[in-house]
Formats: sequence, C-alpha cells, structure tokens
Amino acid sequence: GLAPRFSAWQVLQAVAKGAYADVALERELRRANLSARDRSMATALAYGCVRQRRRLDAWLDRCGRIPAERQPAPLRWLLHVGLYQLLHAERIPVAAAVNTTVELAKVHGLARLAPVANAVLRNLLRRRQAGEDLQEPSDPVEALGLRHSLPTWLCRDLLCWLCREEADAFASHCNRTPGIDLRVNRLKTNLAQLRQALAAAGICATEIPMAVAGLQLPCGVGSLQVLPGYSEGAWCVQDRAAQLVAPLLDPQPGERVVDLCAAPGGKSTHLAELMGDRGEVLAIDRSAARLRRVRENAVRLGLGSIVLRVGDATLLPDLHGSADRVLLDAPCSGLGTLARHADGRWRLREADIPGLVALQERLLEEAAQLVKPGGRLVYATCTVHPAENGEQVLRFLAHHSHWRALALPRALAWLSGHATQLQLWPQRHDCDGFFAVALQKPLD
Repeated sequence: GLAPRFSAWQVLQAVAKGAYADVALERELRRANLSARDRSMATALAYGCVRQRRRLDAWLDRCGRIPAERQPAPLRWLLHVGLYQLLHAERIPVAAAVNTTVELAKVHGLARLAPVANAVLRNLLRRRQAGEDLQEPSDPVEALGLRHSLPTWLCRDLLCWLCREEADAFASHCNRTPGIDLRVNRLKTNLAQLRQALAAAGICATEIPMAVAGLQLPCGVGSLQVLPGYSEGAWCVQDRAAQLVAPLLDPQPGERVVDLCAAPGGKSTHLAELMGDRGEVLAIDRSAARLRRVRENAVRLGLGSIVLRVGDATLLPDLHGSADRVLLDAPCSGLGTLARHADGRWRLREADIPGLVALQERLLEEAAQLVKPGGRLVYATCTVHPAENGEQVLRFLAHHSHWRALALPRALAWLSGHATQLQLWPQRHDCDGFFAVALQKPLD
C-alpha cells in the first residue's frame, strides 16, 4: 500500500530539514494511524533510507539525468524510498516498489515528475539485471564510505584506528538493526523467573554472557509494553554494554551516589538496584523534560532512592566533597551507537569533536570535585573515539597525579584487552561501542 511508503517519505523530508529521525518517525506514526504491519514497514523504510543515504544518492547519480544533490528535494527523498526497496528489500515485489513510488508522485503534488521517477527506477532495474553495481573508488577511505554509506571523515578516522578488515566490519555493523537487551530488576525477580515468564508468552529470551542481569530478546517481539513483567517493573531496556557501567562504580547500600547527565535513567536505576534501593542516587541532568523519563522509569521499577535535580553538571559547588561515588556518563559523539541512531552519522560533523572533548574535560573536572576522599568516579561514553576516551583519561590523570585508575574485573579486562580501560567495539563484542574507566580519589 501507499500509506507506509508515504510515511517513510514524510520522515525523510523532515530529517532533511533537521529533525531527529526517531522523533520524526514517532510523530508521523502518531499522525498516520497505520496497522502494526504497516508501522513496521514504514519504520524499516525510513531508517533504512536514512542509513543508506550515501549509496542511494550514488545510484541516483548513476540512474538519473540530474545528480541527486540537484534533484528537487521531495523527488530526491521519494526516489530514495523507491531505490531502497529495489536494492535492500528483497521481500517487496519489484512492481510494487516501482508502481507505488510513481503513484505517490502523482497523488502528492509531483505528477509532472512521475515519469522521471518511473525512468530512474526502471533504469536501476535494467542495470541490476545486467549485473551492474556501483564502482568503488580506488581511495580506501572513499570506498569504505560508499560501501557502507558513512561520511568520509569518519571513514578516514576508522582506517587510522583499525586495520581495513576491522574498519569494514565496524562500518557494516553500523547498518545492522540492533537487538533489544533487557536488564532484569533483581529487586523484583531473577533471570530464570523472567525467562520462564517470557517463554510462557512464547518469547525465547537468551542470557547474555557479558551482562549478569541481561537477557536478549529475539527479533520482532512487537510492543515491549505488553510483555510479561513490564508493568510490574521486573525489567527495563538497556544495551548489554551499558549494563557493565554501574557495577564498575560498585555502589554500596546507604551511600550517596551522584549520576551526572543522568537522563533517561538506565544507569541511575541500575545503581539504585545494586544498592538494594537503600541510600541516595542523586540523578542530575540539565533537561527537566528528560529527567521526567528518569522519574517514570524509577516509579515503574519501584525504586524510591532516586532523587532528581535539574542542573548544569559543570557547576555544582554545593555538592563538592559530598559523594561516595560519582558516575559521569558524558555527552559524546555517539560513534558507538550509530546502528541505533540512523541519522547519527549525518548529524555529527568532524568539527564537533573538539567541542565535545572540551565539554567532557570540564565535566570530568567537576565530577572529581564531588567525590569524597577515597571515593570512586566512573567516566563512561558511548563512543569509540580515542580523543573522548583513553586520551581524555590520560589527560585527567596527568593533572591529578594522586588519583589512580582501578583494575577492571578480570573478565572485563580480558574482553577489553586493557587492564583499566573498558573499550567495547560493536564488531568485536556484538554490542554498542562503549568506554568506561573507574578512577579512585586519594584518601588525604
């Protein structure tokens, strides 16, 4: 039908004007009132087209008379919906992909350009039937970017950090649909009981070796809110990599723990669970709207020890020296979560990195001020960029020579290949790219 394809087209146009892909999709799905099947199709098309923008533009350059960048914007994004179906959606019949694209052009103000849409898509079909593919550039950086639809600057960095095979594997991982991991609320239930409850509902969840409270859901489980244990607060959604961070802080019952940049609250609630909900988790974020998500999660999980505070985490003088433990999950480039955020690769610019590094440095300095003597600070990001991770920590330790980086638990050190720094890579560890290090303040 036209409806899911029209919705995907609307999302692409909104993203091109600056909207976040997930926000634009949510808004469009609320407006469109589609069936579950059509919602699923609209989601797959919208996110797939956003991810594959560079390749789709390259095909449009090849198959159209006018380069993609010079096409009228509505036609360019409509053609992306059609091209994506022909190139990446094997289960959609060719005729349906072509005819619906042409029909959408006719019905929604592009009737004059409908023959252009038809010609471009049929040109692609002829070329594919002749076995033609996009010619890869000889430059390895450009080739990697075209092959996996990533920006050139990121590919240049990847090939500096990784060998060609690993850079290719990382880039490929960015285009996978990520799985859904749950974290069991062990104040309410345990892994075995939750697995049993899910199995009774026909869902085969599997345990996650690296995350002791983690379960992986199979693909296509549908709405999470109707799954067993959701309304009772028996679990929350959290990627396996993120589940490793709160245990590094090792919070104890009765302590005061501060979580900076806390929203949407996955780690705040994990800290409270690890403390048996005894003590105080002070969750600080500059966004009141995002802190409401923390409250909603805490209420659903039945946690009473989380205290919310709206504030700038670079300026908390009243909290200096008051925290037994501090978690700083810092704002970052998000390069470890590109598979989760379809538009992340296009929103982030190379020029943004130095500003993020400077902000992280300020946050880390302030976080250190909050820690009591002998207390612990965990610095974490969801990126793989060395300037935001290992280099940031080395700079901090150079300026604070009495602080020390704590040894990782043996299993995590083995996983990371580093004694003190946990760096997870999507292509190596089949999870989000993530970094964490535990730092201890001297007693005196």
